[in-house]
Amino acid sequence: MSVTVVGSLNEDVLVSVDRLPGRGETVVARDSALAPGGKGANQAAAAGVLGGGVHMVGRVGDDPAGDRQLAALASSRVNVSRVLRTIGTPTGTATIPVEAGSGENLIVVVPGANAELAPEDVDVPSVRSARVLLLQLEVPLPAVEAAARAASGTVVLTPAPPAPLPAALLQRVDVLVPNEHELALLADAEPGDRSPAELVQLARRVTTGAVVVTLGARGALVVPAEGPALLQAPPPVAAVDTTGAGDCFCGALGQALAGGAVLADAVRQAVAAAAASTTGPGARGALPDEETVRDLLPRVPPAGPVG
Repeated sequence: MSVTVVGSLNEDVLVSVDRLPGRGETVVARDSALAPGGKGANQAAAAGVLGGGVHMVGRVGDDPAGDRQLAALASSRVNVSRVLRTIGTPTGTATIPVEAGSGENLIVVVPGANAELAPEDVDVPSVRSARVLLLQLEVPLPAVEAAARAASGTVVLTPAPPAPLPAALLQRVDVLVPNEHELALLADAEPGDRSPAELVQLARRVTTGAVVVTLGARGALVVPAEGPALLQAPPPVAAVDTTGAGDCFCGALGQALAGGAVLADAVRQAVAAAAASTTGPGARGALPDEETVRDLLPRVPPAGPVG
């Protein structure tokens, strides 16, 4: 067993728009579609497509949406035997307008059954024995903390949606994977654009452990617990939809770490996988397999030191 994911399962409502709406503005969409989603399930699907040996722990409703989410994960080689049904509560949903051309998006989540995940649900063999445990914050924090305590392998946490992290949880996290916005919130810093060197300073303010800051089209910043930071640029691709790229990054990172890669090499593979994932629609429309990532790696620029 290599990777276990504890997290959310959602049904995404993807809405294609010419441009994203501003506050209080109405825009007319081109079309809409249903797709499987949820940060946890997206990470599990990405890891499953890349290598298999993946287990998902979470909750869905006792409804057709739950049936669809379980079937989608199973088709991505993910074991769903620890995904529990929640009677009387619907499966979580997310509404995602996606801007045509740029692929940029907005996301509004209704947790549904995800909010019912309890600490006792996650104290299971697939969590305790996983080489890598992937966590996010779309399920209740007590369940996240319980999973981190139960883990014996490497714990990777995506602090999204952002929330204050208890010190005891941070101590159990081996690799923290925020984006720039999440990192600023965790560091109690003002929002705004920052240089890689400034982001390194924020990362080391948040935790003494390793941090990987996802930078979207700029790639990722690797801040190890010890040693110099590195900036890893992505390969060039024609992006169609960036929905779920960060989740694909984390799933690929987990598989690479479970396979024995050191952090910098794992981030290199994850950047390639995330870039490939943006070339199709939806969070899982273009999840790459191992061969796709291997073919793309020669186009990934070398990582550079951060001064």
